[in-house]
Amino acid sequence: MNALIKTATIIDPSSKFNNQVCDILIEKGKITKIAKSIDNTNNYKTITLDNLHVSQGWFDSSVSFGEPGFEDRETIANGLKTAAKSGFTSVAVQANTNPIIDTNANVAFVLSKAQNNAVNLLPIGALTRHSESIDLAELFDMKNAGAVAFYDYKKPISNPNLLKIALQYASNFDGLVCSFPIETKISGKGIVNEELTSTSLGLKGSPNLAEAMQVARDLFLLEYTEGKLHIPTISTAESVALIREAKNKKLDVTCSVAIHNLCLTDDVLVQFDTNYKVNPPLRIKKDVDALIEGLKDGTIDMVTSDHNPKTIEDKKVEFDHAAFGTIGLESAFGALNTVVSTKKAIELLTQGKTRFGQKINSINEGEAANLTLFNPDLKYAFAESDIVSKSKNSAFLGQELKGKAYGIIANNKTVL
Repeated sequence: MNALIKTATIIDPSSKFNNQVCDILIEKGKITKIAKSIDNTNNYKTITLDNLHVSQGWFDSSVSFGEPGFEDRETIANGLKTAAKSGFTSVAVQANTNPIIDTNANVAFVLSKAQNNAVNLLPIGALTRHSESIDLAELFDMKNAGAVAFYDYKKPISNPNLLKIALQYASNFDGLVCSFPIETKISGKGIVNEELTSTSLGLKGSPNLAEAMQVARDLFLLEYTEGKLHIPTISTAESVALIREAKNKKLDVTCSVAIHNLCLTDDVLVQFDTNYKVNPPLRIKKDVDALIEGLKDGTIDMVTSDHNPKTIEDKKVEFDHAAFGTIGLESAFGALNTVVSTKKAIELLTQGKTRFGQKINSINEGEAANLTLFNPDLKYAFAESDIVSKSKNSAFLGQELKGKAYGIIANNKTVL
C-alpha cells in the first residue's frame, strides 16, 4: 500500500515531528519520508482531509463482537470494519461468545476470522472454563495460541482462592489476569447506581461498596501472589483511591474506565432509556470527577469503549428486563475528547498497548505505518447514521460530541 498524506498535524510525543504539520509518505506499508512538503512523483494515492490530524493507531482493551454464536449482535468482519472507521488499529475482543473462548481452538478460530485485516484482533481468553468461575481454563494453551489476557467478561471471580491460583499460575508465563470489580452479594439484584436517582425512579441500586470491596480483595490477593492484574472498567471514587494506593506500593496492577462512565451520570436514567443500562452502572458526579482525576494523575491507565452490541430484543423491553451494555467504538473519541484535552485523549487511546503485549509504532521514518487519521475539532450530534455496528444500542445517541475519526492506515491497508 502506497499513499501520500498531505498537510497533517502529527500528535505523537515519541515522534521528532510531534505537533508539526507535515506530509507523510507511505510506501509498502512503511513510513519512508516525513517533511513539510513532499512531491507526489510516483502518483501515489493522495490523502487530503479537512483539519487532518494523525496519531499512533488507537487501541481498545474491551470490545465484544458476538461471533461465534451471537452473529445477530455483531460479526467479526463488521466489528473490525466498525473499529477501523472509528479510528482503532487494534482491539482486544472479549470471550463472551457461544461457545465461550476458553480453549486454544476457540482462540485460533477468532484469529482465523480476522486474518488479512487492517485492524489487529487480540483475543481475550476466558479465565475459567465456560466463564463459570469454578475451574481455571486452559490459560497457557490459549496464551500460546495468541490470547493476550484472561477474563470472564463482566463476571466476578467469587472464590478468592481461585483468583489467587490464577495469579500465581499465570505469572509463570507472564499472563495478564483480569478481574471484574463487583461483589455480587453486596450488589444483589441492583441494576443501576444506588443513589437518589435509583430511589426516586424505583430501580434497584448497586452501591459503590460492591465495587470497592472487590477491588480491595483483588489487590490484597495481588500483593500476596506478586502477580499481574488488570482491573477493567472501574467506576467509583473509592476504586480510584484503592488503586492509587496499590500503585504507590509498586504492585503490578493496571485498570481501565469505560468512556460512558466518564461522560454520563445516573441523572440520564430519568428517561428510562435502556441504552443507559450498563455494567458497571453510571454513577454520580463525585465519581466522574474522581475518575477524571485518576486519568490525569496516571492512576487509571487506559480508557475503553466497552463496546457491547445488543439486539432490539435485548433492549426494547422494560428497564428491569433489558440487557446491560452499550456500543461505543463509533462515539469513543468524540465523547472522550469532550472531557479531556485532545492530547490526553490520544494518550489514553494508545498507552494501553504494551500492557496487552503490542508493539508501539511511532510516527517516524522507517517505522511501519500504524496510524489513526482524525479531526479533533468537528462538533456534531451523534446520530444513528454515525453507527457502523449491526446493533444500534448507543448511550450517546443525541449527545453533542467533539472530534471524529476519518479511519486508519495499518497492516499495509487503508480504511477511510
